[in-house]
Amino acid sequence: VQLQASGGGLVQTGGSLGLSCVVSGSTFSDLYMAWFRQAPGKEREFVAIIVWNTYYADSVRGRFTASKDSAKNMVYLQMNNLKSEDTAIYYCAATRPGSGVIYHQSTYAYWGQGTQVTVSS
Repeated sequence: VQLQASGGGLVQTGGSLGLSCVVSGSTFSDLYMAWFRQAPGKEREFVAIIVWNTYYADSVRGRFTASKDSAKNMVYLQMNNLKSEDTAIYYCAATRPGSGVIYHQSTYAYWGQGTQVTVSS
């Protein structure tokens, strides 16, 4: 399974940015898709996951929206009202159902290369 993320960049506080991730090498419907992020000096943390519903970290709920397009094997993360603390490298990740706790990065066997999001004040 290969994941390729794109769409990062520099944005001002309060602005918006959209990320995309294309998935190849597996039947899309066989995977749980998630977004994680890692800020400088911090551990990688859960952001959002799409299963039968969509779940978010408390820090992004109400500002971020994760979605998928199964016909295109794509997942998206729309980020609105960005804050400086959202600055991080964002990763899309995939796992097969039953692999573990969906909020834990160790559950995910497949990772994209990461895309940098920088929010300036």
